[in-house]
Amino acid sequence: MVEAIIFDMDGVLFDTEKYYYDRRANFLAQKGISIDHLPPSFFIGGNTKQVWENILRDDYDNWDVPTLQEEYNAYKQDNPLPYKELIFPDVFKVLNEVNSRGLKIGLASSSVKADILRALEENHLNGFFDVVLSGEEFKESKPNPEIYLTALQHLNVEANQALIIEDSEKGIAAGVAAGVEVWAIKDNRFGMDQGAAKGLLDNLIDVLDLLK
Repeated sequence: MVEAIIFDMDGVLFDTEKYYYDRRANFLAQKGISIDHLPPSFFIGGNTKQVWENILRDDYDNWDVPTLQEEYNAYKQDNPLPYKELIFPDVFKVLNEVNSRGLKIGLASSSVKADILRALEENHLNGFFDVVLSGEEFKESKPNPEIYLTALQHLNVEANQALIIEDSEKGIAAGVAAGVEVWAIKDNRFGMDQGAAKGLLDNLIDVLDLLK
């Protein structure tokens, strides 16, 4: 019996992945750094702190990576995501229906907490979630399952009483490692391997079919 649904944010509730990729690429291009050697799917579901070695490769030791990260953080603040434009059309309907059925709702995202809260506030979604977790609150982000294990604890449900809605390879792996049934929003753009998910959903609205 499903008692809770835990949603990822980016690529599930908000169509942010291309915006993230373009913003990152533009910042790095200003530094003379290319990410053409990495597929877009490499970045999805994680955070930039995890991937500097892959971005810089042999030049890694030639850069002051903490300073580079700080500059990127400042660049992100100067170029915030337009969450009102990027929210998927069925988000409110799905969350409202899940809530009306008495299920607990969690949010577990690799994004920084400030961005998560802004996305929810700008779209009046705060009241739907019983727990909101950010990858920056944990030593390791997805695919480490800790964020989902912590969500289960906060929601006071067992792994077999929950569903996770994801899109990224890292997120799916984290959910599976947490022992939770994971369903993925089908990727038609980035070439992600979603094979570890229980199944694929064409759109967010299909989440409601899982509750029948």
